[in-house]
Amino acid sequence: MTQESPAHPVPLSVEDVAHYSTTILDECRTVVVGMDEALPMALASILAGGHVLFEDLPGLGKTMAARCLATTLGLEFTRLQCTPDLLPSDVTGSSVWDPTTGAFTFRPGPVFTGLLLADEINRAAPRTQAALLEAMSESQVSVEGITRKLPSPFHMIATSNPVEFEGTFPLPEAQLDRFMVRLAVGTPTHADEFTIINRRLTRQRPDIDLSPVIDAQTLLAMQVGVEQVGVEQSVVDYAIAIAQGTRAAEDVLVGASPRGTQSLVLLARAWAVMHGRSVVTPDDVAQCAIPALAHRLTLSTSAWANGVKTQEIMRDVLNRTPAPCVVRQ
Repeated sequence: MTQESPAHPVPLSVEDVAHYSTTILDECRTVVVGMDEALPMALASILAGGHVLFEDLPGLGKTMAARCLATTLGLEFTRLQCTPDLLPSDVTGSSVWDPTTGAFTFRPGPVFTGLLLADEINRAAPRTQAALLEAMSESQVSVEGITRKLPSPFHMIATSNPVEFEGTFPLPEAQLDRFMVRLAVGTPTHADEFTIINRRLTRQRPDIDLSPVIDAQTLLAMQVGVEQVGVEQSVVDYAIAIAQGTRAAEDVLVGASPRGTQSLVLLARAWAVMHGRSVVTPDDVAQCAIPALAHRLTLSTSAWANGVKTQEIMRDVLNRTPAPCVVRQ
């Protein structure tokens, strides 16, 4: 089954998008503890039409956060557990022989859904990771010479363990560039960990109950509402200057791509609307710069050997890039 959505949904106002965003995050926080930065940024990425990569150590709640977002957004949800023996056809689907009809019938793979959770994506072999590129870029897949559209909306949330872990493959640069954001969950504080354990003891069962806040059609209307918000040229210039700053950084072999700059502007716009603003400020761009651009940087060999982090380079670029003055609304 695929989700049907209107061809031209009526855009929601900035106020409505902000209200729904707050309600979605509040519902997620009944289950997800901490992640005060990662969870709102993941929602902003979805509102901007992008895909999300959670990268951190195992056991920190990456999968739970993805499942909570899928449930509260009311999207059809499919989980794909990535393993080294996973084949591209296991993702996209394939044709199988139907003896009752005497013909081949296409059976869609898990990618035909509203929100695909690719769990531990960097445990899949590169050829299987590549099978997701077309889906992430164009919301379609080509199987056996036939192009098949995916449901609308379609989003992917992937989780990834650090590549130093045994049995993982580094994600190709082309695929990393398709993720609008890469987010770190972080280790919970003592208070957050206490809350996590207490909630589990209180409910006396492993499963968690969450209610949808919106549905697929409302999400589309929210996304169209975000698209109605313009961005001042000075703010666009600021985003471009940040991206160009990454390309000129001493320790960077390949800087942020133009796709990265576009993702930064779109993400900053969604971030502003989520907070009830119809004007994107330089602060919005700066807030979104590290999640949107850091994973797109390729470090030089010497920088990688010396343990330089792309987040540190992004902070340095932000500090050296002057921000324009924009009137807040």
